[in-house]
Amino acid sequence: MRPYQIAAAERIMNRIAMSTNHKQLGTIDAGGYIWHTTGSGKTLTSFKAAQLATHMDGIDKVLFVVDRKDLDYQTMKEYDKFQKGAANSNTSTKILTKQLSDPNAKIIITTIQKLAKFISANKGHTVFDGHIVLIFDECHRSQFGEMHTAITKAFKKYHIFGFTGTPIFAANSSSGGNPHLKTTEQAFGQKLHAYTIVDAINDENVLPFRIDYINTIKIKDNIKDKKVRAIDIEKAANDPKRIANITDYILEHFEQKTRRDGGFYSFQKLTNIAEVVADKEKDANKKIKEIRNQVRLNGFNSIFAVSSIEVAKKYYNEFKSRDSGLKIATIFSFGANEEENEDGILPDEDFDTSGLDKTSRDFLDIAIDDYNKHFSTSYDTSADKFENYYKDLSQRMKNREIDLLIVVNMFLTGFDATTLNTLWVDKNLRHHGLLQAFSRTNRILNSVKTFGNIICFRDLEQATNDALSIFGNKEAGGIVLLKSFKEYYNGWEKDGKPQRGYVDLIADLQERFPLPVFIEGEQSEKDFIKLWGTILRLRNILTSFDEFSRNEILSERDFQDYQSAYLDLYDKHRRQSDGDKESINDDIEFEIELVKQVTINIDYILQLVAKYHKSHMKDKEILTAIDKAMNSSIELRSKKELIERFINTLNVHSDVDKDWRAFTDRNKAEDLEKIIEEENLKPEEARKFVANAFRDGELKSTGTGFASILPAVSMFDKDNTLAKKKTVVLDRLRSFFEKYLGV
Repeated sequence: MRPYQIAAAERIMNRIAMSTNHKQLGTIDAGGYIWHTTGSGKTLTSFKAAQLATHMDGIDKVLFVVDRKDLDYQTMKEYDKFQKGAANSNTSTKILTKQLSDPNAKIIITTIQKLAKFISANKGHTVFDGHIVLIFDECHRSQFGEMHTAITKAFKKYHIFGFTGTPIFAANSSSGGNPHLKTTEQAFGQKLHAYTIVDAINDENVLPFRIDYINTIKIKDNIKDKKVRAIDIEKAANDPKRIANITDYILEHFEQKTRRDGGFYSFQKLTNIAEVVADKEKDANKKIKEIRNQVRLNGFNSIFAVSSIEVAKKYYNEFKSRDSGLKIATIFSFGANEEENEDGILPDEDFDTSGLDKTSRDFLDIAIDDYNKHFSTSYDTSADKFENYYKDLSQRMKNREIDLLIVVNMFLTGFDATTLNTLWVDKNLRHHGLLQAFSRTNRILNSVKTFGNIICFRDLEQATNDALSIFGNKEAGGIVLLKSFKEYYNGWEKDGKPQRGYVDLIADLQERFPLPVFIEGEQSEKDFIKLWGTILRLRNILTSFDEFSRNEILSERDFQDYQSAYLDLYDKHRRQSDGDKESINDDIEFEIELVKQVTINIDYILQLVAKYHKSHMKDKEILTAIDKAMNSSIELRSKKELIERFINTLNVHSDVDKDWRAFTDRNKAEDLEKIIEEENLKPEEARKFVANAFRDGELKSTGTGFASILPAVSMFDKDNTLAKKKTVVLDRLRSFFEKYLGV
């Protein structure tokens, strides 16, 4: 656990111990709330607190209370990751009743709705006399109503704690409701610990945001009545031409914003989604085991938040009519108020679709049927199947199998996916809802994902500044939001000191290391590695700005030459490591994950080869371009010798695409047989092992697969022959794998 999580759990324990000694049970003086920003690990902190509480003398049960069924499901899966079978979930009030009567069920996860229903139907139950710890997740939400009051009245001896990333203060509370339950402190007691979004970004536990404000609504300036103005705004927002224009913008910029035009990264993909979703959670100790495989992904995925179900339908149809190739899904149920509440809290959409009008429900069934056809599933809007559609969709979003998900309120709170980097927004957001929705994008994944990308099609700049002021501080914008394009491009100030922008860095590069690059001496190598790494990191941010196009300064060929020099040094100083960054000493790191994002793929090289063939093998300038492109790519360097040999086989009768496939298939088989023969490997096992590696996109040296291909060694081996053999075989297979991967 991180220090702030430990501190929060300890403060809860201290509060329990202190209030128990002073007999303050059953009042808010016996509790308090924990303010941990979204994405900072509230679930882990709450689990640790619940676990510690169950070990304290006199504590009978810990109830972890969530306010939505989907959060119930997600929390249970998170708790299972921390300790299998430590908590008990329930799919009905009947199961909850059994758990509350079971002395062995120490930690119980349930929804506030099921708990309130249990209380109303079980007056005088023995659990009400027990010593109970109540932990409420997302305690800024529905716990301020009648259900909260019913729960605190029913239990006689309790401690109550709330966890929230966006507390309700007097400044952002609603005008309605119980005047004694308007703020988080009124409902749960004093603040025990705070870890704001500013803290989390400074500690690099979550990412900052980059926001584009693309105002697409023009309204009359002379309208003073707020309600009339709001109606006018929505009428303009729902105009078919505007929806078509926004769809155009998203499709035009999708690859740029989600980084699909970059290289690949490794990812652990869940492969048995159907089994996991079908798990009814009848027995918390007998869960379906999640099966994950290592895969290669390029870029990220996105959510599109819209203002209403009607608008969601319009956008879905508009995207569907474009035949863009993107995998697009939608989900909604029913909210009495689809727009944001007065205090900014997004209305809940549960799994009950019965409140939908027939047209909307029929439309949703059609959209789910599109989903079913693509993923070979069988969901619809009926009760159980719709809930499982949500779960299946959730897992596929986390797998990056969905490119764009259109929602009204669902998935904007409580949903975490590291592969999600972009939120498109065409709805009004403020306070809690704004920060919660934005925070879907800022989970850390790798060195390529450096910020959450927000594209607003409404004027939310003031609402964003207000939310950051409430939930961060007055200076939060400088930390939580990325700088402007001009600042990254031309330079900015930090703590009163000038920071070099892209223009100055490129000028320094060209002055100190002019092309062709010649670097002599260790210090010059370090300086170049550090400077080019800084440029790569800054360029990684700048590529998400529309203004960077045609302002890169370096030509494509010059960029390749510098990248080639960088990779030459990487090869020279490389150490065996599985990490994304390779160090040559304590203060120099190679940004290899970023290098992969600007890599040249094999298709581009084959296009150049075809162009060379079309010139009847006479245009040597094309050969130079091929050589530079391969040298600048970490993935193609390993294939360079193979490509050069293929080029030498070309004649006037060659068919580049067809001959390339035959050439690589033949050489791949010959090279593998050579390794098997020379290293005395078990032929059948070795071929299967290699085939699985190409299927998974990863050569695994651990487990029984690799061990099974090695020749038998005497059990009396004194020279450590097996260990030496493993190293040699693994090195040869890795070189072989890198050479033929992706060809």
